[in-house]
Parts: sequence; C-alpha cells; structure tokens
Amino acid sequence: MANAAPATGRRPLRRPPARRSSRALAGCLALVSLAALSGCSAVSETTGKPTVVIGAKEFTEQWIIGELYKQALTHAGYNVELKSNIGSTTVIDGALTSGQIDLYPEYTGVILQVLARSRTVPHSAAATFQQAKAYEETRGLTMLPPTPFQNRDAIAVKPDFAKKHGLRTISDLKKAGHVVFAEYPDNMEGALGYRDMVKAYGLHNTEVKTLNIGLQYSALDHGQVEAADVFTTDPQLARGGYTLLDDTKGYYGFQNVAPVVRKGVQEKQGPEFARTLNKVDALLTDQAVREMNRAVDTVRLAPSEVAAKFLKANDIS
Repeated sequence: MANAAPATGRRPLRRPPARRSSRALAGCLALVSLAALSGCSAVSETTGKPTVVIGAKEFTEQWIIGELYKQALTHAGYNVELKSNIGSTTVIDGALTSGQIDLYPEYTGVILQVLARSRTVPHSAAATFQQAKAYEETRGLTMLPPTPFQNRDAIAVKPDFAKKHGLRTISDLKKAGHVVFAEYPDNMEGALGYRDMVKAYGLHNTEVKTLNIGLQYSALDHGQVEAADVFTTDPQLARGGYTLLDDTKGYYGFQNVAPVVRKGVQEKQGPEFARTLNKVDALLTDQAVREMNRAVDTVRLAPSEVAAKFLKANDIS
C-alpha cells in the first residue's frame, strides 16, 4: 500500500495504506493537497456549532470510510466537510495537529510504527489500540473505539491446498513440503518481510516468487504459487475462493481502524457525535470492507455511492 515506513518494535508494522494507493481510483475524488486544506473554524448558521472537517488518505478504503463518517454525521444533523485524498500518514497527521482537519480514520499499528516510532509491537489488537490512544493523547488528540476489521498482511492459499495438507496456521505450511510463495518485490527484506517471516515460522522449504500487488491472486488460481502475501481487506477476498492462514505468532501485527480526533471537538459537537461514529465503525467487519472495496475498485461505483448504500442497508441514513 502507499509509502515506506520506519521500523518499530519487536516486529515493525508496515503501513497498510502504503500499497493500496497504487490501485486507487484517482478519478473518484479530486486530489486535495495539504496546502489547499481549509481551516476548521467555520460555524454553521443553523446549529451554531463549528463545521466538522474529516480527512481521508489517498486510497479506496479510506475514501469509503471518510464518506461513511461524513454521511452518517450529516444524517445525524451535523455540518460536515470531507477532505479526501490528503496524502500519507505524516501528511494527514500534520493536517490534524495543525487544526486543518478535525479527525481522520487511522490504523492503530500505523500510529505506533510511523508516528510514535515505537520500539516494541503489542501482542494483541486491544493493546495496540490502547498504546496508540495513549500516544495520541500526549499530543492533544484522542481516539474513538476501533473497528472490528483490520487491514493487515496475511498469507492466503487455495482451499483445496489447505484441505489437502491440513493447513490452518502459517506454521502448518511446513506440512506441505516445498511451497512456492508469492511476495511483493518491496517486501523481501526487513520488517514484516518474506525472509523474516520464513525465519519466524521455520518455513525453510519455501521458494519465493516476486509478484506485483494484485497478481498474486491469479498466480494462486493458476497454480503458479501455493501461498501468497495478501491484505485482509483486498476486494479479491470478498467472494471467497481463498483461505487465510492464522498468524499465531502475531508476526504481521494489528491494524484496526479508529478515528483520531482533536480534543475539544467532541465536547463542542455533543455526545451524539461520538455515538454516531461508533455506530458506523461497529459495522465495519472484514467482509463488509472487502465488499465495499470491491464495489469501488471492481464494480467502479463512486465511494460516496457505496457508502450511501451501506448506511441505508444498516438503517443509518
């Protein structure tokens, strides 16, 4: 997904957004640079409350979540402006800390890796969120509860291959003997890379085949590889046909999404503000996000349309 990130902790987390941007639909939303972002001080003449300015990064999944937040809050009576396609973690974080946006959805592991530069990686999703929130609160920010879904690396195999060799976990790949493994060219070495993964799980009889993002699914389908590094919210996973192996060692870390909010915003907007965002986030399961990503990337619907359909189906709009 989009930019390289500094190493952190026991197992440095690689940023989920860094690689998805390469397949984002640039035509769906206009490019918004940091310099072009407006301030957050506008006050609604109808409610007397400041307009809430939401930011989103530069790839499909973030565009959708930004639209979900905007539309749900608007339906709840808030005045909302959405600034999509802002940029990388450091760019959008700068927009937040400078007051140019009020909140944006961020990945908990990314906060520790990219912003906090943590030297350790927590052993659970809950601990990752708590440490990320504690870090943000030292900077005058806070976080709302995280989503059920995560966007992180995972290892996929075909169901028949998993059944044939009794595969449930990554460690179980040892049962399959010689395995050809698809990995991204930029993820061979270093944190969360192929070589460290092989060492961590003792997969010494694995041969690597480097493939660009997206090509690993076709390679699996045609038997060119037996296993592949994928992302848990890839739209290709929405219709099944692949088995994700359990990462029992927590090698790939934890990447739930949670709104990062400037302190004071919730107080100004009232208690229904957080409740509305929490209601949306509670609905965002792996399968729901995969389906919405697929609707934008494959079906070619606009993120705003996909968000509207999802909220209507869940009685939020």
